[in-house]
Amino acid sequence: MDNTLFLIATLVSAIILVILLIMKARLHAFISLVIACFYVGILTGMPLLKICSSIEAGMGSTLGFLATVLGLGSILGKMLEESGGAERLARTLINTLGKKRANWAMMIVGLLTGIPVFFQVGFVLLIPLVISVARATGLSIVAIGVPMGVSLQIVHCMLPPHPAAMAIAATLNADLGKVILLGLVACIPAAIIAGPFYAKILSKNIKTDLKALTEPVTPVPDSALPKFGITLFTILLPMIIMVAKTIFDLTSLKTSSYADIVNFIGNPITALLISAFFAYWSLGLCRGFNRNQLLKFTEQCFGPVAGILLVIGAGGAFNKVLLDSGLGTQLGDVLASLSLSPLILAWFVAAMMRLSVGSATVAMMTATGIVLPILPQYPNLDPALVALAVGSGAICFSTVTDSGFWIVKEYFGISVMDALKSYTLATCIASITAICITLLLSTIF
Repeated sequence: MDNTLFLIATLVSAIILVILLIMKARLHAFISLVIACFYVGILTGMPLLKICSSIEAGMGSTLGFLATVLGLGSILGKMLEESGGAERLARTLINTLGKKRANWAMMIVGLLTGIPVFFQVGFVLLIPLVISVARATGLSIVAIGVPMGVSLQIVHCMLPPHPAAMAIAATLNADLGKVILLGLVACIPAAIIAGPFYAKILSKNIKTDLKALTEPVTPVPDSALPKFGITLFTILLPMIIMVAKTIFDLTSLKTSSYADIVNFIGNPITALLISAFFAYWSLGLCRGFNRNQLLKFTEQCFGPVAGILLVIGAGGAFNKVLLDSGLGTQLGDVLASLSLSPLILAWFVAAMMRLSVGSATVAMMTATGIVLPILPQYPNLDPALVALAVGSGAICFSTVTDSGFWIVKEYFGISVMDALKSYTLATCIASITAICITLLLSTIF
């Protein structure tokens, strides 16, 4: 019992150490997680060289698959950005739904645009559209912008092939097609409730001080933007391929002679490679970009990926050290004795880590490492549901510790208190909605 308490205290103190290193010492999350690996290893009595080999193995096993996938996915996001595809999606949806339903249009755009791009990139990419729509319709920028922002955050945490969602799905060995299918079931209601419904009620009580709402802008002509259909198809192509593979596996054809070909094409690496080349054509060459420009776009998109790869890799190393030190096994026994649902546990740990360190990616990787050792005790629990539980927890509490919170506050031109009441509370509503749907899905699958 004393040994168990010591190991639990070690884990708790390791998490506190990560929080302090990030928030107080202002160290990068990658460095903080690596230091936590050594901290756990030394306290639990691991041989020093074993600590290093565990970190190496954890980094390697996590990034061996993800580095390729994230690199290819970033190309898709960059082509969407450079081609004007995001603006095309927004314009078409606003024209279809009507300007008075612009909040619904921007929610849909956030869900679609968030698939290939990081939250910060997607938000900065779409905020000019939010401002122009607010100016044209007279609607509050909060009523239009919160649905877009919270949708971007939901996709970031829950829906592959977005990097963070892909990382935890791979770590949990979950079927990506199933994560996508079930994720859509959870994501869409969460985006609706926390987006248009909540923002419409709240925006009446929030004042904005945004000069951009009165500044004239020159809109990009429609002829300079790609067509809606080809843009939408390009964004959804990797998801279509991976989901098609999952559906194929559910049929009797999975034992046919061409099953290997279908599984090869449906592999995330192959699916994203196909999608990247399709994006080069549909959003690149067809839009008048030459091969030198495509090469430049590709080089530019890899830089931002480096930081997220290091954080994800360090999270994998932390998970490996927890397992190799024996701490993960002991923790699993303790948590199992509490008779607490692993889905609730995954959601709670991810939410608390998000509140503490701000980074959704760090929260997701840490929560995954904590719940991973107890999953063998639940053989009937689908790993896809665990991935959704972790992701739904990481949506919660985008507050002052999160860089995305400050981006939203500044671009909306609102006070910290109003940002907390609008965007932060919206992320909490989305998180609770998503975990409730995930729990409901667990009774079916």
